Amino acid sequence: MTAVSDLCLAMESIAPAAHAADWDNVGLLVGRRDAPAANIMLTIDLTSEVLAEAVTAGVDAIVSYHPPIFSPLKRLDDSTETGRLMLGLIGAGIAVYSPHTALDAAPGGMTDWLASGLGDGEARPLEHAHEHPPGEANKIVTYVPGEHIDAVRDAMAAAGAGMIGDYSHCSTAIDNAGTFLGGDSTNPATGQRGALEHVAEKRLMMVCSERALAGAIAALREAHPYEEPPVHVIPLASRPMHDSGMGRVITLAAPVTTADLIGRVKAHLGVDQIRVSGEASASHEVVACCPGAGGSLLGVAQAAGATAFLTGEMRHHDVLAARAAGVTVLLPGHTNSERGFLPILRDRLATALPGGAIIVSSSDESPWSCR
Repeated sequence: MTAVSDLCLAMESIAPAAHAADWDNVGLLVGRRDAPAANIMLTIDLTSEVLAEAVTAGVDAIVSYHPPIFSPLKRLDDSTETGRLMLGLIGAGIAVYSPHTALDAAPGGMTDWLASGLGDGEARPLEHAHEHPPGEANKIVTYVPGEHIDAVRDAMAAAGAGMIGDYSHCSTAIDNAGTFLGGDSTNPATGQRGALEHVAEKRLMMVCSERALAGAIAALREAHPYEEPPVHVIPLASRPMHDSGMGRVITLAAPVTTADLIGRVKAHLGVDQIRVSGEASASHEVVACCPGAGGSLLGVAQAAGATAFLTGEMRHHDVLAARAAGVTVLLPGHTNSERGFLPILRDRLATALPGGAIIVSSSDESPWSCR
């Protein structure tokens, strides 16, 4: 039977939590990992109406795009709406997983879906997510005589250094000319104390995780022929990912007017109205988007050459700044820019969890209405 832990793994494969914004609260927020998750409900917002629907439907777990726990809780009682929701979830034995900005950043996730409604073209993130593979957190550098390099490399590899993906013993060795002058208390492996020695060496470099670092250095020292082996540990920076991150900027295959963009957005999101700031006849070759409230990316979008920006909602003064910069803004509403992705997420989870029943909440809706 599908368990909550299986749901967590499936969501992690779709939307890696490491790529979420650092201010966000993603992952398993409520529930036991060993509990069953045969019946799963998807929603944008976890409201009291959605909870009541889930209880009636016998749901085991809810994937709530927006995290129902965002700010730290000092108490869990029924004096707040969040407290009442949490008590209701716990009482019903319903787990909650929230992907939020991890799903925004992921390739094929929420933002790519939103971008696909703007037209064909080449899309890339506005702000790239970074990856730091655990095995590549550091680089260990040492200098060793050529005849000993295999022994040192093998010892470090056995201790966990040199792992890149599924490859082990990964290293680089470069010819090096070293010098040393041993003091009175030294016992050099080559040459003699008190004399400047010149030695032909190899510069050996291997990546290493933080966890394996101490053991790899100890193995290096044990296998190295020198009395005082040179050891340099260099922390490695994370790497930007070409297809993951916040927002998207799209270079369209053909220019489009604001009026045409409005029509595309309405059709893609299934809405009758959107708010627009900009001239209907303006032409756009580069456009950008961000689901939800993407005003913080407006400057990045402008710097990327975008002349139109689609997001759910934006502060009044950000809209004024966009107008002053000549950037057209399209605002369909916060959750209207997100909810249409839930059927796609449902289908992807159904593939990853073939033993479960996955539904999209019918009670989840925008809190706004047009009158």
